[in-house]
Amino acid sequence: MARPTGSADLPLHGGRVPRWLASRMEALGRVIVEAVVVHYGRDELLRRLSHPFWFQSFGAVMGMDWHSSGITTSVLAALKRGLEPVSGEIGVHVCGGRGRQSRKTPAELLAVADRVGFDGHALARASRLVAKVDSAAIHDGFQLYLHGFIVSDDGAWVVVQQGMDTERRQARRYHWLSQGLEDFVDEPHSAIDGPCRGEIVNLTDRRARASRSAQLELVASGPDPVLAALAALRREPELFAPRPEAARPRLIMPTHHDVRLSDVVMRRLRGTLAAAADAGPVDFPDLLLQPGVGARTVAALALVAEVVHGAPSRFSDPARYAMAHGGKDGHPFPVPLSVYDETIRVLRDAVDRARLGNDDRLAAMRRLDVQARALEVGAETPDFHTFVAGERARSHALGGRSVRDDAPAPRRPARDHRQPSLPGLGTTAVGPARQERSPS
Repeated sequence: MARPTGSADLPLHGGRVPRWLASRMEALGRVIVEAVVVHYGRDELLRRLSHPFWFQSFGAVMGMDWHSSGITTSVLAALKRGLEPVSGEIGVHVCGGRGRQSRKTPAELLAVADRVGFDGHALARASRLVAKVDSAAIHDGFQLYLHGFIVSDDGAWVVVQQGMDTERRQARRYHWLSQGLEDFVDEPHSAIDGPCRGEIVNLTDRRARASRSAQLELVASGPDPVLAALAALRREPELFAPRPEAARPRLIMPTHHDVRLSDVVMRRLRGTLAAAADAGPVDFPDLLLQPGVGARTVAALALVAEVVHGAPSRFSDPARYAMAHGGKDGHPFPVPLSVYDETIRVLRDAVDRARLGNDDRLAAMRRLDVQARALEVGAETPDFHTFVAGERARSHALGGRSVRDDAPAPRRPARDHRQPSLPGLGTTAVGPARQERSPS
């Protein structure tokens, strides 16, 4: 994965993550991380965490509010708690966090270094420098409040930190990646996410090298050169007008809570839904014989598989990943706990089997991802509004829950998820039985 550049608008949200979701985010986040490490290694995991589009999609597939700044806090917290029991086994450690926890990062890095053997003092210095650069060398109006430092046993690391502007209710997320980093103050970021707010003073830009050098010279030469420059500015202000910055890709996260058709690349979603209905029964014949597992769960797994295997360009619409497990605020639909739990269980089993040398189920998930891309053109599935309405209609049957009710859904008789349940969906034969062509 290439080092990304660009920005994204993130509305600032308050609230909390309820424990019923937080515990599942820990479990799903952990097993997705393990799957990436098993398939691609720790360096690739760090590269993905440094990709702002992937990071947002990662949080959305875990049931967080798909567009909000809260994804940053909740994902880092889930990874820190979820990976702690297996950090020694997979060689990935999460330090830092929000508020006071962020200030403990250097001490946590030193503690990890004692166990692993890398240079903890060098990484503690890196942590302080990263925070200092984004708070002092980039004047963009955002005050840092979160600092997450993820490091591997090899000493490679990624930093994800976030600042807020409470007046505008906006947040900006900063990503750093150690791979290829040569200088802390000369374009060190893999990407910066946040709202466009006009001209920004960024002393880490390569074009600011002369400015950094000049600042050092000014400090050494006293006040006279500064006064002369101010006099020139008054005489000819046009000489100091900022030059337009080259256009960069930017992910714009809207402020509306509901997921709209315009937020989703429908051809990609149709490919995922079609793959779950058509390829799922072929790839998971033994799995589908288990009660409660059908195309609904396989569709969630297909979106998770894309998070594990997808290329950077696939994550331009993070809202699509909320179609796997909904969102805690009820958008696009309440979190279907039964589907969520089945996703964790199936992926957990696949990763455990892969570690024992049997990667048949992880390979099957990868084939689902490939099949989804192949079916993007011409796939016939319900339209977006029918799909979302169908998920809302059967929410209680799937254990749907959100922070609005923050209570378990009414108990209803269990139903076979393999039976048709959404309007406009046909069925397709799978051996002697009938398999649901579910859109989700």
